[in-house]
Amino acid sequence: MQVFIHYGIHFLLPLIVALLFFKNMWLKAYVIMIACMLIDLDHLLANPIFDANRCSINFHPLHSYYAIGLYVALLFFKKTRLLGLGLVIHIIADWTDCLLM
Repeated sequence: MQVFIHYGIHFLLPLIVALLFFKNMWLKAYVIMIACMLIDLDHLLANPIFDANRCSINFHPLHSYYAIGLYVALLFFKKTRLLGLGLVIHIIADWTDCLLM
């Protein structure tokens, strides 16, 4: 069940946000928000790379509290809002994993 919640937030929430708030450019908005999953590349720095019992929040560099603060700040500027939304949604998905562990 945890996997469905995690990936539902990763893939469905950006789609819902794109369709509701970016109707004229929903596909572009969705692709930008999905591309924010690239922050998971910081998992490659961990040893082991994947650990099902590890909380990503504040463990990986791009999932740190400092980075999350930057992602939230991106929401306040029109030019970076989609990027900020994608990153914050990604962090919400990872945070739910931490809660459900």
